[in-house]
Amino acid sequence: MTTGRQKTEDATINLTPMIDVVFLLVIFFMVGSEFSEAESKIPVNVPTAGQMQAITRGPDELLVEIAVDDSVSLNGETMSLDRLNAGLKQYHANYPDAKAIVRGEASGSLQRTVEVLQVVRRSGIEKIGISTKRMNR
Repeated sequence: MTTGRQKTEDATINLTPMIDVVFLLVIFFMVGSEFSEAESKIPVNVPTAGQMQAITRGPDELLVEIAVDDSVSLNGETMSLDRLNAGLKQYHANYPDAKAIVRGEASGSLQRTVEVLQVVRRSGIEKIGISTKRMNR
C-alpha cells in the first residue's frame, strides 16, 4: 500500500566545482600578468651581427668500391690496398671528420670486404658506412 507521501527530489546543479574552476582561472591570470610585468623590467642585451665569414664546406664522403674481381677503387680510381691506406690517411689528416662508404658487389667476396674495412679503419676514419650494389634481375 502506498502511504500517500512520496519522496520527491529536486534536480539541482551543484555549482561548487564550477566556482572552484573560475577562482583557479582568476588566480592563474593574475599571477600570469604579474610575470609579464616583471619580465619587461629585466635588462636584456640583444646580440648584434658580427663580421660575415664564408661558410666552409665539409669533406665529401669517400666511396671505396670492391668489384667482383676483388679490385678496389677509391672514388672511381682503381688502386691497391697499400695505396688505398695511404690515400685515406692523407685525406683523414686534412679532414678529421671524413666519412667513408665501403660498397661491395652482392656476389663479391666477403673476405675482401673485411680486408678493405680494416684498411679504412686503420687509416683513422671512424665514420664508415657499408653498402651493396643492387643485383640486376
